[in-house]
Amino acid sequence: MTAPDPDGLLAEQLLRLTRRVHRIQKRHLEHRDLGITPAQSRLLRTLAHYESPPRMADLAERLEVVPRAVTTLVDGLETAGKVRRVPDPANRRVTRIELTDDGRADLRELHGARRSAAEEILAPLSEEQRTALGGLLDTLIDGPDTGRGRRTT
Repeated sequence: MTAPDPDGLLAEQLLRLTRRVHRIQKRHLEHRDLGITPAQSRLLRTLAHYESPPRMADLAERLEVVPRAVTTLVDGLETAGKVRRVPDPANRRVTRIELTDDGRADLRELHGARRSAAEEILAPLSEEQRTALGGLLDTLIDGPDTGRGRRTT
């Protein structure tokens, strides 16, 4: 008989938690009836971090996806009036993507949906457990001894 594999158990728990987080976030998004998929939500949040409208290639790199995936997401968001394609002022062959006013309003709603999903997920934990979990997650996300603060996206 083989010994239990604690790392295998942790990996399975992380995968199950990830699936649960996605399910709960999706439900909270659907409850707000924004008509935005989780992938589109991620693109909108990423877009909001740029000081000036990025190129699609910039978004693909930041999202760690192929450019075609960004094109599909932008097409859907543009049809819904959440983003628009604008010409680059320095190079007319380059197209940049910017948020519309509707896109900004939806970002506020998305933030609320993510916060309420997080509250639901973390509800069983005490304040002390949440603090411990935050420290552990920082270590897993950033690696040990990086000295960086918590990420918010």
